[in-house]
Amino acid sequence: MAGHSKWANIKHRKARVDSKRSKQWSNCSRAIIVAARDGGGDPKFNTTLRYAIDDAKAVNMPKDTIEKAIKKGTGEIEGETYEPARYEGYGPGGVAILADCLQSNANKTAPEIRSIFDKGGGNLGTQNSVAFGFTHEGVIHLDASKADEDEVIEAALEAGAKDVANEDGLVTVSTEPTDFIGVKDALVAAGFEIEQAELTYTPGTTVKLDVSAAKKFLRLIDTLEDQDDVQQVHHNAEIPEEAYA
Repeated sequence: MAGHSKWANIKHRKARVDSKRSKQWSNCSRAIIVAARDGGGDPKFNTTLRYAIDDAKAVNMPKDTIEKAIKKGTGEIEGETYEPARYEGYGPGGVAILADCLQSNANKTAPEIRSIFDKGGGNLGTQNSVAFGFTHEGVIHLDASKADEDEVIEAALEAGAKDVANEDGLVTVSTEPTDFIGVKDALVAAGFEIEQAELTYTPGTTVKLDVSAAKKFLRLIDTLEDQDDVQQVHHNAEIPEEAYA
């Protein structure tokens, strides 16, 4: 789709993430703490913890920092308590937005999230006001110029993937959340280089934004992602490449 390349959008997104390294480490630490608290400190028996550790390694989080977060989660050392929360609403142009958080004080987080939506030209909604339009799944992206689609299909489907698509220079593998790590590991074992892999919420429908609305929307998303308790932001916007300029 001209002007809405998934490959270009992913590269821009990765660049934004790289510019917020300290925030990424904080997010990963919280995710590890909660995963270890809820399922124990051994990633061999705690898939959620394994995923959180993989995310931390992907942003070059130091090993000792990862181990410290695990110990905070298991109670070996003292640490703050975080609880999951989701905030849903709409941004400029009617774009649906999900903001998944790990918060220690809802009385602080909720007003801040509401203010971000209001100032960004959006509005905060009620629970499940937009979440029904998204599907929770694992998504793995590979550069189509480096990965033979047929070989990816064979390896991915054998490992339990539910779909493989080739669009905008990307081979995209979709999985059920429970199969995500197994499929990812199988692709790596088969020698494929993964560009991006995550558990995410994929929209059933998308909203096309013009450049002006997209720039306003991106400012809202950046502010949301900078909020201390926000872990991940999902949306259904189609953003033209020109909006990143």
